[in-house]
Amino acid sequence: MDMIEIEDGFWNIRGSFKVGGVVEIGTQASLVRLSDGDFVMLDTCLLSPEMISKINLLTEGGKRIKAILNLHPFHTVYVKKMHECFPDAALYGTSRHLSKLPELPWEPLCTEDPELHKLFDEDFRFSVPKGVDFVSANENVHFSSVLVFHLSSKTIHVDDTLVFSELPEVMGLVGYRNVLSFHPTLLMALQKRQEAAEEFETWARGLADQWCEAENLVAAHTAPLIGKESTGPSIQTRIMNALNSVKWMLAGHKLRVKSRAAFFRKK
Repeated sequence: MDMIEIEDGFWNIRGSFKVGGVVEIGTQASLVRLSDGDFVMLDTCLLSPEMISKINLLTEGGKRIKAILNLHPFHTVYVKKMHECFPDAALYGTSRHLSKLPELPWEPLCTEDPELHKLFDEDFRFSVPKGVDFVSANENVHFSSVLVFHLSSKTIHVDDTLVFSELPEVMGLVGYRNVLSFHPTLLMALQKRQEAAEEFETWARGLADQWCEAENLVAAHTAPLIGKESTGPSIQTRIMNALNSVKWMLAGHKLRVKSRAAFFRKK
């Protein structure tokens, strides 16, 4: 477990998560200082006693952590443990969190709700992907999450929707050391409507444009992308590159949905 200070006021906690209790894929949470001096925890992971001590030193024993925001509907394993560490923090989750863990003292607003986003608009911007299922009926499809942009540190916190991958050193010989991409379950997450692919593309372009000042990005299961340590393109360019790399997928989705609609019209 590690705590990385991405920028002043933003700490990314790299936690452990093992699929089937065997395969380590990692997970994350982020501790963020607000403009008023209080703190918010973005997402949850299992905290070691040493990590709790570090957080307590920054937050006056946890008293200044005002809220825990759970942002990925399928990241639920450590929610209860994090709440037990900081029971006085207001607990927010997606609609799936509330239905899966009804015994916890959830705030009424969900993290995908625009009304919640307004509560924190002095410090954060939020974005929910369009054209895809936010909570997929297929529990193996973990594409969608609530993305958060912390304004003062210029850092994006994202779970699964965007994946930052460190590539083998040999790739550095051809100019590629890491890559930002959309989660591989995108095709399964796209809604079965003709407009869905276009809505997703419009959302992704808007994300790159509206959050063009982003310099850092922390993603679940992978290493953080820290601007001052990166020699690659800007995050805005990386998001557009990620979009361009799935254009064929979006085009194919449009054709399949159109063909399916035509087939059923003929029947």
